[in-house]
Amino acid sequence: MRMPRTVAVCSFRLGGTDGVAVEAAKWTAALESLGCAVRTIAGEGTADVLLPGLAAAAGDPPDRAELRDALADADLVVVENLCSLPLNPAAAQAVATALAGRPALLHHHDLASQRRQLALLGPPPDDPAWLHVCVNRRSTTELAAHGFSAVTCYNTFDSDPAPGRRDETRARAGVGPTERLVLQPTRAIARKAVPAGIALAERLGATYWLLGPAEDGYDGELARALRAARVPVVHGPGPARAGQVTADAYAACDLVVLPSTWEGFGNPSVESATHRRPLAIGPYPVGRELRRFGFTWFDVGSPEPIAAWLARPDSSILERNAAVARRHFALATLPERIARLIQRVPGTIGAS
Repeated sequence: MRMPRTVAVCSFRLGGTDGVAVEAAKWTAALESLGCAVRTIAGEGTADVLLPGLAAAAGDPPDRAELRDALADADLVVVENLCSLPLNPAAAQAVATALAGRPALLHHHDLASQRRQLALLGPPPDDPAWLHVCVNRRSTTELAAHGFSAVTCYNTFDSDPAPGRRDETRARAGVGPTERLVLQPTRAIARKAVPAGIALAERLGATYWLLGPAEDGYDGELARALRAARVPVVHGPGPARAGQVTADAYAACDLVVLPSTWEGFGNPSVESATHRRPLAIGPYPVGRELRRFGFTWFDVGSPEPIAAWLARPDSSILERNAAVARRHFALATLPERIARLIQRVPGTIGAS
C-alpha cells in the first residue's frame, strides 16, 4: 500500500489542548509512522507554517499566495475542522479554493448544523477530489444525505496511558487523602455546561476541578459560576510536569464529569475509561452514540447512583470500560485506519 510522499495538515489552531488540536497531533504522528513527510499549517498555535489569517478569530483574511505556497508540494492535504465550522468563512473559502480538484481529506469534528447559533448555515464545501471523514456517525449520515463521499473514523486513544501521580497532585491541589475530587477535563465555554459539573460536585460534597481555561468570551460567566460554587474549586492544570497534566488529573480524581450539551466527540468519554475512572456524562447526542459500544457511564443529573458507587466502588465496571476502549478506540490502530482512508481519496496514490 503506497502512501503520499508529502502531506499537509491544516487547521485554525494546532499544538493546543483542544480536542481538534489533540486529534490532529495524533493524525500527524500516524502519518509520519506511515512514511509521510508532514507539514503543519495553522492560523495560531504551534505549526511549521503560521498564517494568521487562518485563525478562527482572525481580523484579516489569509494571504492566498502564502497559502498556495504552503500547500504547493503536498500530495494530500488533511483539513482539520477549518472547513467544517464557519468560524472564519474567509479562511474556509481560501482553503477550499486552493484545494479545488486536489486530493484532500476533510476531517470534520463538528458541523455548522450541529451548533444552535450556526444551524441555518449550509454544509461544508465539497469537491469530487475530496473525502469527508467524520468523528461520529451522526455527521457522516448528515453529509451523506447531501450527497457527500463521507466515512466515519472515531477518535483513538492510548489504551495503556502512563500512570499519573495521584497523591502528589491532590496535595498540590489542596485536596486531602479522603476528600472526593470531581474532575471536569474540558475548556470552559457555554456548551461544556460548567454549572452542571459544579452542581454535581455540590451534591456529592466533592471538590470541583476544572482543568481548562475559559474561551469564546466565557470568562465573566465562568468567574461568576466558580464564585457561586458551594464546594472548594480548583481551576487550571496546576504545576504538573509537561506532558503529564492529563494523566495526573485523572489519577488524582475520584470521578470524571463531562456535562456537555454538545461535543463532536468528547474525548474524556474514552479517556476516563483508559485511565480507569468512572464517568458522569451529560446529554450530548454523540455521547449516546458512543455509549452503545458498551460503556457503563453515570448520568450527570442523577447523583444518587454515583454517590452509591463512590461509597462502594465496583472496579469491574472500570475494567469493562477499559476493555471497550481498547477494542474500539485504540491509538495503535490509527495508522492502519488512516492508510485505508487515504486509499479512498480520489486521485491519491493507490486510490480505488
